[in-house]
Amino acid sequence: MLYFSLSVLFTVALYLIMRAFPRYKVDSFHAVVFNYYACVLTGLLLTPDLHLFEKITWHNEGTWITLALGGMFVVTFMLIGLTAQKVSVTATSLAGNMSLVIPVLFGLFVFKNNNKAFTLINYAGLVFAVVALALGAIQNTKKDSPINSAAPAHLLLILPVFTFLAAETNNTLINYLSVKYYAPGETTLFMIIACSGAILIGSAILLFRILTRGEQVHWRSVVGGLILGVPNFLSLYFLLLALASFGNSAAFVFPIYNILTMLVSACAAWLIYREKLNHLNKFGLLLAVVAIIMISYQELGL
Repeated sequence: MLYFSLSVLFTVALYLIMRAFPRYKVDSFHAVVFNYYACVLTGLLLTPDLHLFEKITWHNEGTWITLALGGMFVVTFMLIGLTAQKVSVTATSLAGNMSLVIPVLFGLFVFKNNNKAFTLINYAGLVFAVVALALGAIQNTKKDSPINSAAPAHLLLILPVFTFLAAETNNTLINYLSVKYYAPGETTLFMIIACSGAILIGSAILLFRILTRGEQVHWRSVVGGLILGVPNFLSLYFLLLALASFGNSAAFVFPIYNILTMLVSACAAWLIYREKLNHLNKFGLLLAVVAIIMISYQELGL
């Protein structure tokens, strides 16, 4: 569970850092672009053998799909930042974590890469996980809310939905690419190619906005992005290691990863930003714990 824990901690750090951007006047989009430069540098430091990059072939469809995945990273990150700032950290975490549904279904019935026979209890745990995440996503819209008081009501619904769809696409592509095109020892290679795609797409969009809108890139946004890049890379890095250690079983890994992220982010948001949970949120957290036990009771020795 070490890889699970590290991935969850770094993922929660992403939400918390992006939640703090408005306070320090960091432009979210500019920070997202520069965060991928830090991702590539972090990946190079973690790559034991740089000769791995000799395996990159530009006529391979896997390479191009991986670069396209990087473009999706930029879109998803922007949605995560907007949702964290306009709605709440908890809603952002839960919207992203609801995206476990499609990768799990693909893992069970398309990739068929689960490393254990799922029982009725396991399937029931998956259902409980989805219900728990849905309950946790229900937000209060009181006028005294420090986060969403200025946000239109429709924004509170649309942003989490778009975050859910984008994260769902990313998770499915990550599972697909890691199974079909990359060996277990090529985790950093996979991620560096994806982050390079994000740099190409993000930098092109940023340059366009500078030339057409006259946007200025401030040093605080560059620094914020570089800080963000380290936990961003490490969160996915350890998630891929967790997938590999469990035979790329998305049906097992994604539910537990997402629920643990939900639990930790809710606690961290309460401690740091004093975000409050309503009764449905609290019941969702309790149900999430039950779901984890039901999904992984074999591994827990129960």
